[in-house]
Amino acid sequence: MRALVQRVSQSEVKVDKEVVGGIKNGLCIFIGIAELDDDKDINYLVDKIVNLRIFSNPEGKFDLSAVDINAELLVISQFTLYANTNKGRRPSFIRSANPEKAKTLFKDVINRFKGTGLKVETGKFQHHMNVSLINDGPVTIFIDSNNTEI
Repeated sequence: MRALVQRVSQSEVKVDKEVVGGIKNGLCIFIGIAELDDDKDINYLVDKIVNLRIFSNPEGKFDLSAVDINAELLVISQFTLYANTNKGRRPSFIRSANPEKAKTLFKDVINRFKGTGLKVETGKFQHHMNVSLINDGPVTIFIDSNNTEI
């Protein structure tokens, strides 16, 4: 499972020109789900993201987590995080989970984030979405549950 995490001062997602989710001061999180992902991957990513110290303390150092500041989360499913561009010019998504499995795991991801007590908003799975955000910093972090080494 992969996540692209952006610290934002605001973010929203629209489906058919209608806002379906929006946050202020928190994290916009794009989640990619692979065919072999399971609960272990969900637990790793959610714990890592909500406890990642990427918010500044009063001295300006990265020392606070989403939990510490009661951040808001906008979580968006994005299978393209598993794009393979090694061959040719068209990305391959062969490692992405099939839609049925991805939908189930994405719901589990959302429920796990909600279990942290933070405000969680999301888009609509398998819909065309327009996501807007103001990246604060900018701060963008890429996390892969299969790359847990130091």
